[in-house]
Parts: sequence; C-alpha cells; structure tokens
Amino acid sequence: MLAVQNVTRVFSGRAAVDDISFSVDGPAFVGIIGRSGAGKSTFLRMMNRLTDASAGRICVDGRDILALRGRDRRAWQSQCAMIFQQFNLVPRMDVVSNVLHGLLNRRPVLATLFNLWPRADILRALEILDRLGIAEQAPKRAEALSGGQQQRVAIARALMQDPRIILADEPIASLDPMNAQIVMDTLKRINVEDGRMVIANLHTLDTARRYCDRVIGMRDGRIVFDGTPAQLSTGVARDIYGADHSFNEAATSTAIPADATADAAYAARLMA
Repeated sequence: MLAVQNVTRVFSGRAAVDDISFSVDGPAFVGIIGRSGAGKSTFLRMMNRLTDASAGRICVDGRDILALRGRDRRAWQSQCAMIFQQFNLVPRMDVVSNVLHGLLNRRPVLATLFNLWPRADILRALEILDRLGIAEQAPKRAEALSGGQQQRVAIARALMQDPRIILADEPIASLDPMNAQIVMDTLKRINVEDGRMVIANLHTLDTARRYCDRVIGMRDGRIVFDGTPAQLSTGVARDIYGADHSFNEAATSTAIPADATADAAYAARLMA
C-alpha cells in the first residue's frame, strides 16, 4: 500500500511538486505523464530519497519513508530501485559487474572496491540477464551495448536489489521505438510476473495507455488527472500538457514500424 499525502517540494520559492496526494493499493503499473517541468522526476526522486520533501508524507504499508534517516534510509533505497533515462552505468565496466552494483548497499566497501563478489551473487546476476534476453552480453563493457541493451542492464541492476517498488524516470525517452517497446515489455513483465509495483514517468500517451493500469497527469507540480488508460482521451491530454487543438498524439507515438523484425520478435516473446 502506497499513500502519498500532501507532498510538496519547493525550490527557490517555487513549488516543483505542489501538494499532491494519491494512493496505490497493490502492485500496479502506474504511469505519470506531463510536460517537462511538471514535477514528475522530482516526485520520483523524493520517493527514492534522492531529494528531500518540503512537506507531506509518503507512506508504504503505513511507514513514512520521508522520515527515514541513516541506515533506515539506505535500506529503503534498496527496496525502492531507481531506473534512469541515461542508464547510469559504468561505461568501461563489464555488464555483469554493473548488474552486481545493485548490491552495493549490502556489501563491504573493500570487497566492492576490488570487484570481489560471492559466486551465488554472480550466478544470480547472470540469471537476471538471461531473463532479460542479454546474458550473452555479460562479459562486454557496458559502453559497447546499444541504448536498449544498456537500459535492460539498468533494469537487471534494479532487479538485483530485489526491490518492492521500481521507479523508472522516463526509461524510454532516449530510445528508438523498437527498443522502447522491448524495455516497456520488460518492465510490464516484471510487474505482472513478480508482483512488483512499477511507477514510471512517461512522455508518450500510447505507451501510457498500452502498459499502465493507472495514469496520473501532472501539470505545474499538481495532479490534474488520475484515472484509467481508457479515460485518457485526447481532450484530457490537451489539458495535462496545456496544449491547444493543434496537439497531435501521433507526433509522440512510440509505435514500432511494420518492418521491424528481430527485436520486435523478441519483444513479442517476452509477452507471450
């Protein structure tokens, strides 16, 4: 159970997030949409405790995670994994080591400094990579992978934490439509099969409608829409984005072209 209660974050006298409240009961896939500067990323960063809130409470199963300090705060960050738009991998490090870095908060500093990991952890990292369809990339440097592959490595790193909640901050914003579908299919599969709550900031309406159980629209730091994907009409989208009748959904589509083959087939297998 997630309960967001009157959460506000003020920067230099301006409310980036302005008194928002909502609750989620169960492992839903929640999409947050809105134009740049709407407060989406700031909210996720507060939930992961990368940014402090100015006011309000974020309760998970009755515990206010905004009040956590020190060891308790670090423990929460292990339970609430963050996936970033720019992947945040170590480019010159091999893929499996990047995945193992999901355990940094749980391992001695000296051991991680020398990249020393128990065999059981290495095998688990390889199993996760295999599940995401990129086990063959394990020995390669992260910088040698495509954008879509790097984002799947970032997802694998998040899964290595065995989190209760996965936060994804515009995980497909820098990807082409083909890789965008693979990444979103992967997140949806984790949500459905593992029973993990996923909250993703998204920038395309077709993606929100296809993958989310619930969509929250933010504008100028406030929630202006909270409903099902079916309720996300073009008119509602115009209100969320502050757009006029020239607003064209097709321009933001992440639909895969009809001639896409190999990666599209893999994406289909993920959801089979």
